[in-house]
Amino acid sequence: MCGIVGIAARRDVAPSLISGLQALEYRGYDSAGIALITAQGLQRRRAQGKVSQLLALQSADPIAGSTGIAHTRWATHGVPAERNAHPMISADAIAVVHNGIIENHAELRAQLIDDGYRFSSDTDTEVLAHLLHAEGSTGKTLLASVQAVLPKLRGAYAIAALSQAEPGLVVGARRGSPMVVGLGVGEQYLASDIHALLPMTQKFIYLAEGDVVEVRIDQVQIFDAGGAPVSRPIKQAHFAADAVQRGDYRHYMLKEIFEQPVAITDTLEGRLSDGHILTAIFGPDAAQQLARTRAVQLVACGSSYHAALVARYWIEALARIPVTVDIASEYRYREVVVVPDCLLVAVSQSGETADTLAALRLAKDLGYLSQLAICNVPESSLVRESTLALMTRAGPEIGVASTKAFITQLTALLLLALELGRHHGLDPARYADGVAQLASLPNAVSAALQGEAVIRQLAERLVSKQHALFVGRGTQFPIAMEGALKLKEISYIHAEAYPAGELKHGPLALVDEHMPVIAVAPNDPLLEKLKSNIEEVRARGGQLIVFADASVSRGITHPQETLIELAPCGDLIAPIIFTVPLQLLAYHVAVLRGTDIDQPRNLAKSVTVE
Repeated sequence: MCGIVGIAARRDVAPSLISGLQALEYRGYDSAGIALITAQGLQRRRAQGKVSQLLALQSADPIAGSTGIAHTRWATHGVPAERNAHPMISADAIAVVHNGIIENHAELRAQLIDDGYRFSSDTDTEVLAHLLHAEGSTGKTLLASVQAVLPKLRGAYAIAALSQAEPGLVVGARRGSPMVVGLGVGEQYLASDIHALLPMTQKFIYLAEGDVVEVRIDQVQIFDAGGAPVSRPIKQAHFAADAVQRGDYRHYMLKEIFEQPVAITDTLEGRLSDGHILTAIFGPDAAQQLARTRAVQLVACGSSYHAALVARYWIEALARIPVTVDIASEYRYREVVVVPDCLLVAVSQSGETADTLAALRLAKDLGYLSQLAICNVPESSLVRESTLALMTRAGPEIGVASTKAFITQLTALLLLALELGRHHGLDPARYADGVAQLASLPNAVSAALQGEAVIRQLAERLVSKQHALFVGRGTQFPIAMEGALKLKEISYIHAEAYPAGELKHGPLALVDEHMPVIAVAPNDPLLEKLKSNIEEVRARGGQLIVFADASVSRGITHPQETLIELAPCGDLIAPIIFTVPLQLLAYHVAVLRGTDIDQPRNLAKSVTVE
């Protein structure tokens, strides 16, 4: 959600600012803009819509400067419009960009209007520009102005600001929203995401909560929330700029679907040895913590929530301890009762999801045994604030609709479930089989991807539909939920998922000859029950599409129905394998419908506001 780029250099930085915004387009946005300190003073360019429209505007009427900030905005306060696009400027002297929400903006706005300021936008961000100008009018430097303004703000933010009076300087700050400093030679950088800076540097400093930073041409200085100078560790990037290029694929989403075997291999690398899982991969004292665990609480949002639901089945079956799963935005607002020795597991692709972070912070005061983060970003807030952590190693995921991040979350959660089981009396043979299934997973996913051509043809049957039902049982019910989410996210077809046994409790009223019903049928103990549910759909004339394990597919469908066979696989990894064709189905339906697959409307990659 939203993107920030800032550069202080000895060259014209406008092209790099815009290319940085292009690298952040995957995050979701509705407008874009840049501001530069130029020979003619502080100038900006803004455009509603894509970064390409900003680029066209800049090409037609260029501005140039060696110090600048840029932003892609996803509307929260104020409709998508040029007047609401960042950067926000006050008195042609101060420019600011902002991710997050200033919760007390209305009262601050009223105070500023009384002081004589006039507002040209509907955003909460313009309040920041005027507050910084008011502080600067008293003689404060930009750094001192930012430090004076921050205590007045309630909410979450990442900020980058310029002052015409101080060329060669960008000041940044963060609270509740990520911000990273990039280190160069003769130029320094600031961004909300390292992807914006990878073409320019591989060295980064991740700001801590409450940090304020001065980014100058030849130096960077960081101050903590109390204003004291601090040193933060320098990190080397783990992937190159071309990791976020689309290559020969038509869309990032398709590329990322086909990257899943490698992503799973990376997630498992160094974590399996001689038929067992290395407990230390979860962090210091993990063996002791897992052995003490008597219950598990999972919190997550979106696709991560579906992964957590699958993990509940795995953990309860393998470790025989109770598991509760909450949507993070609901967990933080209910009266949570924590049982003794309960492990809190927070699942997030970005590690900056506002609700999941808030749930983690709340949990720290509630008496959990420990907190474990399952995450794809090593330097994220979620990882840094958790006691234990397991990285999913999916690499950059640009498509808004999660694919390889979801698959690697499932892989990591199965590692956790098996290791919890081993510490709670799981039969050694069952444990060894589970580890063997994990080891076979990359090849099994590769095999599932070979069915793309068949699924591309199947998509033609769904392209004109407005509704679809997905059904599954056991661990496949959350996979049905994920399949429905993918279809609605990128094709805009209304899709719902149900436990197959719930069909008779309402959803059957929707089933007729026009309603596609997609069923997920692995070879598991609930298969016969699922067959009965499929018969209920058949009796109502529904358009059945069944994804089935090839070893048990006979008799599941009739000749006039659609059967997609998948190679037999182990019961534990079946939810991961059956995810793949549902991803491909959603993708190819969206291609036929001509939607914006990588950046679906109204959605953002990382939801860093509540």
